[in-house]
Parts: sequence; C-alpha cells; structure tokens
Amino acid sequence: MLIYGKNPVIEAIRAGRPIEKVLVAHDSHPPYQVVKLCKEKGIKIQKVPRQKIEELANTKKTQGILALVSPVPLVSPYELFKKAFEKRSFFLVLDHITDPQNAGNLIRTCEVFGGVGVLLPKDRSFPINQVVVKTSAGAVFHINFSRVPSLRKVLEDFKDMGGFVVVVERGGQDIGQAELSFPSALVLGSEGEGVSKSLLELADIVVSIPMVGKINSLNVSSAGAIAMWEVFKRAKKSI
Repeated sequence: MLIYGKNPVIEAIRAGRPIEKVLVAHDSHPPYQVVKLCKEKGIKIQKVPRQKIEELANTKKTQGILALVSPVPLVSPYELFKKAFEKRSFFLVLDHITDPQNAGNLIRTCEVFGGVGVLLPKDRSFPINQVVVKTSAGAVFHINFSRVPSLRKVLEDFKDMGGFVVVVERGGQDIGQAELSFPSALVLGSEGEGVSKSLLELADIVVSIPMVGKINSLNVSSAGAIAMWEVFKRAKKSI
C-alpha cells in the first residue's frame, strides 16, 4: 500500500508498520521527524522526481513524500470486542459506507476519542487505501479493523458478551439525553440508505442528533463526529 503526506508517513513509522522505503521529491527536503524516525528504524529514504511520487499516489497533494507500506492487518471481531471491554470504550460499525474520505474522517475521529477500532462488512464497504490513510491523518495505524460476512451475527455475539449496541439514525432518542452503557458498538449507516433494518432491530438504543436548521441533515462523518463526542463524554463519566 502507498501512503503520502507528512503526517500519515510519520504515524505509520511510529506505529511500527513494516515500511520498505520512503520516497521524497528531489525539489524538497524530507521533514526532520521523518529523517530521524527512518534512521532509528533503519528505513531507507530515496530521492526521486516529484512527478514519480504524484504518479504513484495518483494525486498532486502529496507534500512531496510517499512511503511504501504493508496493508493494514485485519483482526478477529472478538479481538475488537476484547479491547472494547478492557478499555470500557467503543468501536465503530460502518454499515455499507463506501466513500473513502468519509471513512477516513470517521476513523480519525474514532481514534481521537478513544475508540478501539472499526467493524466493517466484507461487501459494499470502503477499501483501506491511501485515500483513507491520508484523510485519517494516519489514525488507521493506531486502531484495529475487522471485516466480517455478517455484521448482525457478530454483534449478536457482542451483545451476548454484555456489550451495548447504539445505532445513530433519524427518529431515535436525543443522543444528548440518552442513557448509554459500555462497552458500545456505535453503528453508522450510509448517507443514501441509512442503517440496515437488521441492525436497527438488533439495537439496544437508537439515537438521533437534534437539528433545527432548514437543511436538517448532516454528512455522515459530521454526524459520526458528534455521536462519538457524546459517547466519549459518557465513557469518561462511567469509568
């Protein structure tokens, strides 16, 4: 996998991802932190034409730096559950969200607010690619990911273990007033279709974000950020 941009490359190195080498544009100087980390980890830095970096990344927004890194490893959903119980925290469930930029923003917010990872369906879901890495500012390297054939099946197991399933969808309770328990699975659906009926039926609680504007809708990454902030506040109080 290719990642680009100063912060994603730095976070990948810090997280101990196996990196083959770092490419830096001839017409720029590698950031001091990158040079220091590469020296400590024994990672080769190679200077190449900026055009080559932009061709590999398929974008001009690279900041003149790119790393060749192994793909993000996937874990068992039960490892995700275990971490959520240990930290009395939450993980995201992204139900058929396909846009990599929305996904990257959600992943970044999840990591910032102490979420342990992301549960994804194998079908109709975003790939963990360089766009997701870039948009997440490298947060993908600090949380766990699991892909499963059936979200409902593994979330039923999570509930049997004592977990709490929270679905964010219109028509639910005001999230600011709702009673939440931990650890939690926070379920978000695609902007077009929303959360699947099977997961709505499984939810311990359905919550909504109150809105008073004329637009009366939020981008999924914005809605997710608000929901994660509310979950984060409750999680801190419950410890």
